[in-house]
Amino acid sequence: MNFLYAAAPAAGQPSLVASLLPLIILFAIFYLLVILPQQRQAKKHKAMVAELKKGDKIVTTGGIIAEVAKNEEGFIKAKIADGVEVKIDKAAVARKLEVEK
Repeated sequence: MNFLYAAAPAAGQPSLVASLLPLIILFAIFYLLVILPQQRQAKKHKAMVAELKKGDKIVTTGGIIAEVAKNEEGFIKAKIADGVEVKIDKAAVARKLEVEK
């Protein structure tokens, strides 16, 4: 008869769903506050870099202000001074400068 007592579940044990619920809620909050905004920002940056055209002014992550000379597949040719053009990785473009008129 003792083996029947050992096989019975304990009365104070919470169910699997009840024990995982706080972890699921924590992950949902983390996703909404961290992951989703980061994905939106990356999508916005990718669209901005794809729309760059000749003559646009940009700022690189290194702080260099340059003018786009050509938008290529993975790189941007940028003019940083008269007669000086450099190839910049598209990921290194921080933002586009808006020219005030």
